Amino acid sequence: MRKKERFERLIRWFSINMPIAETELKYGDPYQLIVAVILSAQCTDKRVNIITPPFFERFPDPETLAASSVEEIFEYIKSCSYPNHKAKHLSGMAKTLIKVFNGIIPSDVNQLQKLPGVGRKTANVIASVIFKLPALAVDTHVFRVSERIGLTTNSKNPLQTEKELIKYIPEDLIPQAHHWLILHGRYVCKARRPLCEKCGLKDMCRYFTSKHGGRGKKKLRTNTD
Repeated sequence: MRKKERFERLIRWFSINMPIAETELKYGDPYQLIVAVILSAQCTDKRVNIITPPFFERFPDPETLAASSVEEIFEYIKSCSYPNHKAKHLSGMAKTLIKVFNGIIPSDVNQLQKLPGVGRKTANVIASVIFKLPALAVDTHVFRVSERIGLTTNSKNPLQTEKELIKYIPEDLIPQAHHWLILHGRYVCKARRPLCEKCGLKDMCRYFTSKHGGRGKKKLRTNTD
């Protein structure tokens, strides 16, 4: 199966089986989403969704967050992973947002990365979810699933994966494809125990072929034009 055929198969399957795919983070505006995404680094969306309601009640906007202390922010997020670092990032993000961007979340990926705690992945999430731009965030789920089912081949890092994915996915589908891959990796193509029996893409999956054998294994691994 050629690379183009893999993407066509992927898009066809998800369009039918997951027509609605969106972030599981709960938010009400761009400010809330950027906070939630910063908190979600190496932390489950479920945990973030528990943390954010009281957080946003206390810090309803960037101005309130910028005026607070790192120590106070920490108290509201201490149940998530790396709360010390995230408290500093959230404080710096709010202050920079007000000082540099007049409190308005920018849509440009490069401008977003000027905010503390916002790397390329977070910037792509904001650009994609809020502004519907063709930006594709590559987290561990997207990286793993893309390699397993042959969308990428021996990708070395998230940026390489991102470039290869957006090369083949139509621009208007990129925001949705991001969630397709994340949700598939979160609930089906899990890191340690993938639920291959529930996967509708195992016929094109290099991982499944390598684990269960079958003809065409060599072809699936090498024919990636």
